[in-house]
Amino acid sequence: MSATHVPSLEIDPFADEFLTDPYPHFAAMREVGPIVHLGRYDIWAMARHAELAAILTNWEAFSSARGVGLSDFAKETPWRPPSIVLEVDPPLHSKTHAALMKVLSPAALQAFRDTLASAAEEIVDDVLARSNVDGVTDIASAFPLRVFPDAVGVRPDGREKLLLYGNMVFNAFGPRNERLERSLAELRPVTGWIDEACERGRLSPEGIGAHLYALADAGDITVPEAALLVRSLLAAGLDTTVSAIGNALFCFARFPDQWAVLRDDPSLARNAFDEACRFESPVQTFFRTTTCNVEIGGATIDEGSKILMFLASANRDPRRWENADVFDIRRRTGGHLGFGHGIHRCVGEMFAKLEGEALLAALARRVKSIAFAGEPVQRLNNTLRCFAKLPLVVEAA
Repeated sequence: MSATHVPSLEIDPFADEFLTDPYPHFAAMREVGPIVHLGRYDIWAMARHAELAAILTNWEAFSSARGVGLSDFAKETPWRPPSIVLEVDPPLHSKTHAALMKVLSPAALQAFRDTLASAAEEIVDDVLARSNVDGVTDIASAFPLRVFPDAVGVRPDGREKLLLYGNMVFNAFGPRNERLERSLAELRPVTGWIDEACERGRLSPEGIGAHLYALADAGDITVPEAALLVRSLLAAGLDTTVSAIGNALFCFARFPDQWAVLRDDPSLARNAFDEACRFESPVQTFFRTTTCNVEIGGATIDEGSKILMFLASANRDPRRWENADVFDIRRRTGGHLGFGHGIHRCVGEMFAKLEGEALLAALARRVKSIAFAGEPVQRLNNTLRCFAKLPLVVEAA
């Protein structure tokens, strides 16, 4: 079968209607076949778990270096600086990934456990003092905005600007639509602050950022690469965790029986966070570009083809998951693609899980119930699934 025989769907994966409720579209794409053509953008799309997991482990044929967004860097000049972690392949990726893993290894991150636990307790103190809260502003944003920039060593003033930066970065992986233009306009007044925040002299001497510059001094990476790696951490390590925590709170308000399970056993907090990342995946999509003609599902896809990977769909694929559309914090979540897979798997995954575990465990020990106090409002983004407002009523245990 040639690519001309691949089923075609006339859907826009970046339209408001799709982003608001993508799950019927995911199911339709999974049922049509292992690969479909999306005519609006003349791209290929994949939504099943097995095929996506295989692509993510084959960086030679499915390149990240040509952009993990809609743009193909081999055919057009990037209008934004590519990430030297996410949008490079070996050998450069091997060098930058190794540097990040030195400062983000499980052993290195253990030092943050007590700090995260203490900060989580203070967030819960604030929440219980009010009972009615915005789950996004008061919990999902407040906690990571405090602990993650602290860990990196970022200055304390103006940290809310990092959320504008992350929103733009993830919008930029889609088309240059109105949503992206709006986020670019919001970011322009604060770009100077972002640039300064990544400079060596503005970072605390004990943070992850300073350790990256120390690796530059040792010759592992260059000084400009160290600055770009700090920027990459701030771009990808905050907004995703804010989204993940907000989505987890949404799930627990929607499924109070699962909150009761976590209340009974707070040691499930890590797995509960993982299940939320599977069930309501913060990172919905990424692109790859074929570097040669490839065979997928009996079809030949030409070199230079953009493939949109619906990671969130793979995480709901009934071929991989029993009761895939059920939120179950006792589920064995290993194999979900919420943090990617293969050599480009999220390097900040461990820190994000430490954050999620600390916060959910603190809440579970002291909060009897979480319920909606109003209608949740989504924040539509070309790549992320997240909320702008999450009105909650929180009852103390």
